[in-house]
Amino acid sequence: MKHHMFDYTQAFSRNLGWITEAEQLRLRYCTVAIGGMGGVGGHHLLALTRMGVGNFRIADFDHFELANFNRQSGATVATLNSSKCDTMAAMALAINPTAKIEVFRQGLNDTVLDDFLRGADVYIDGLDFFAFDIREKTFAACAKLRVPAITAAPLGMGAAWLCFIPGEMDFETYFRWDNHRDSEKALRFLVGLAPSLMHRYLADPSYVNLEKGAGPSTSMACYLCAGVAATEAIKILLRRGKLTSAPHGLHFDAYLGKFKRTWLPMGNANPLQKLRMTVIRRILNSHP
Repeated sequence: MKHHMFDYTQAFSRNLGWITEAEQLRLRYCTVAIGGMGGVGGHHLLALTRMGVGNFRIADFDHFELANFNRQSGATVATLNSSKCDTMAAMALAINPTAKIEVFRQGLNDTVLDDFLRGADVYIDGLDFFAFDIREKTFAACAKLRVPAITAAPLGMGAAWLCFIPGEMDFETYFRWDNHRDSEKALRFLVGLAPSLMHRYLADPSYVNLEKGAGPSTSMACYLCAGVAATEAIKILLRRGKLTSAPHGLHFDAYLGKFKRTWLPMGNANPLQKLRMTVIRRILNSHP
């Protein structure tokens, strides 16, 4: 469809019923910031574009490669070696050519963080799992600028998600990364996201290496993440619906057909959580 033939009201009319006409109009003028356009970030962008969100800020310095094909929405033969940001922006604009998308091709760093987040209605985390330094800084900036933040992790064939709401428990208080080495941060992030530990059905655990920043993934988990993160974002943007914010979290696993609500008072400093982390360390260390 050519741009001049596009009609916003008609394009997103099938959203109506689940949301009102006034809410659809509100979404058109909301701004969503998404860090990372890879595994889950690209899916987040497209899901919210199809909900009619009209303004985005997206950040990623990377380019698509073959190893992205199993899960990333923009990864195709036609986009090999192409900018993830530019590719995903084009895909979103092909859905809503009236959308405004600000692209941060250098990715997120200390220089651009405030510009990226200031005035955003919500931030959604799509950074690489092992991008610890910039993830920590981004969530700290969200707390400083009072921007609600959502993180949804693709785990196994399911999704675990948390919201960090200004004035409530923040990212660092929950995950307790402190000055730990990266492998320990990875462990704390993993077990903090999913204290239920439902995703312990790896066919071959040798493919997990926290020291080298490597781990398996599935497309199903990424699509599920987009669904739940977009839903939490809609609740925030429309100011209705019950939010589950840290230290409370949610975890759904399609492979097991199970859903669990998690509650982690004190975050990773919780005594039971410390025990879980000890168990997971032993399991991972037994598979060098």
